[in-house]
Amino acid sequence: MKSLNLLIIFLAELAVLGSVATWGFSLGTGWALRLLAGIGGPALMVVLWWLFGAPDAPHKVHGAIRVVFEAGWFGAGAVALALAGYAVPALALAAVVAVSKGLAVAWHQ
Repeated sequence: MKSLNLLIIFLAELAVLGSVATWGFSLGTGWALRLLAGIGGPALMVVLWWLFGAPDAPHKVHGAIRVVFEAGWFGAGAVALALAGYAVPALALAAVVAVSKGLAVAWHQ
């Protein structure tokens, strides 16, 4: 079960990137802004994860700051999905992340 939970967390991380890309490409403005947001948004999220969230991050955060960072990072994915018009999948992503991260804390993952 613990390995499955780690897989779910990893898939949720990928879902956040896909959610931000979906939001960016769904903007109703010109193609240049859609392209910038659709590619730049996920790229920014990758950089943030690499800097602060990855297991070997150069500035890895811990404790309460980690909780705030992950809530913001995963929350941004859910909000992006909702803004793209996918409210139910956004709620599902938020629920899966909440349960999975809760289990990760309980299991010291």
